[in-house]
Amino acid sequence: MSKLWDRMLLVPAVVRLASRAPRNRDTAWEGYWQGIRTTGRSGEVLWDADSMAERAQYSDTLAAHFDPDLPVVDVGCGNGSNTRWLAGLFPRALGIDVSTGAIERASKEAEGIHNAGFMVLDASRAGAGELLLERLGPANVFVRGVFHVLKPDKQAAMAANLRTIIGNRGRVLLAETNFRGNSLAYLTELGATPQRMPAQLQRALANLPRPGHFGARERHNAFPASDWKVIADGPVNIEVVPMNPGGLPQWVPGYYALLSGAEGSGTEQEP
Repeated sequence: MSKLWDRMLLVPAVVRLASRAPRNRDTAWEGYWQGIRTTGRSGEVLWDADSMAERAQYSDTLAAHFDPDLPVVDVGCGNGSNTRWLAGLFPRALGIDVSTGAIERASKEAEGIHNAGFMVLDASRAGAGELLLERLGPANVFVRGVFHVLKPDKQAAMAANLRTIIGNRGRVLLAETNFRGNSLAYLTELGATPQRMPAQLQRALANLPRPGHFGARERHNAFPASDWKVIADGPVNIEVVPMNPGGLPQWVPGYYALLSGAEGSGTEQEP
């Protein structure tokens, strides 16, 4: 009962913050990134823990299934933490994001990494897949924490573009938060109390679209079996920046899937 009561006491603060968030998705993300001053483990970006412990969960899968000769696209790259990591594993890494502010920051933080590049692009927009295929040729794709903030129609549109990008040789590895409780339970899990709302949560609530779940059911809907083959999937732990008083690592339950194109679907264009 105490936990339930604490969650209910959060409602006024959550409603007040969420009422400020822009209704237009692109405007929301641009406003968010333009306001960011610090990134990394002690920074203002909720999901930017820059965690090698989390990446260790993906490393064996990448090594076993991603063609090492192909470039990799980091979809929804934000400030480029994962793009920089991927640039150390593949001949070329391209981070894309809908926000100009995010891409400007990512480019600055990747100075000196010559095989990492960045581009403002909405991966759910019509023609995005063809544009990237023309620029890179077939590529691998890494997606962390993007699908769970999209509406189902945008999820399907993005998946269709990813199918174009990977051609016959590439693979997609996605990792998404999949907390099964309601929004208030999620906030309390991350450290919100009636007396204290971590700054990273305040910024997200006041600026960004409301997140949802993304697990096997949502993946099945966005990535139809006619176009996709699931090589592996299952639970994963997503690390966020520490928001507890002791600064201890904080993890959110998540879902990962490794996918290839279904045989006979899609087309491939060599660079």
